Amino acid sequence: MFDDPVLRSVAAPIQDFDRELRRLVKSLTATMRAVPGRAGLAAPQVGEPVRVVVYSYDGKSGHLVNPRLELSERKVTADEACLSAPGVWWPLERSYMVTARGRDMFGKPVTVRALGVLARVLQHEADHLDGVLFSDHLEAAERERFLAEALPAGG
Repeated sequence: MFDDPVLRSVAAPIQDFDRELRRLVKSLTATMRAVPGRAGLAAPQVGEPVRVVVYSYDGKSGHLVNPRLELSERKVTADEACLSAPGVWWPLERSYMVTARGRDMFGKPVTVRALGVLARVLQHEADHLDGVLFSDHLEAAERERFLAEALPAGG
């Protein structure tokens, strides 16, 4: 959940492109797809502190291992949500376009160019790899309002 300390840790880069990594990618993909309407998931969200994300939106799906993002200067504000704070949507400014470079589960280079919502998904999931939650991008007063809604009473 959103207040879990594992979400504040910087994930370790993948070194071994082995069977265990392929198992993790398949598990992340299945977990993401098990929740209708979800477009991405990062390994730290399921307690795996490694740099792996999966995504699926508007006919584009896949995964990135050790992703690096190049962000456009053009920004757009839209509502965003997180599997770690179910049911809470909040407006957030993100880059409109992103080029994501990484590797697939076999170690082959991968480049994903994305616009709009998919670009937002990739930025959101990459943030999780660095221990950054989307509420960290909000101004202090907005963050307080978001956390009051996202965290259970007393959390």
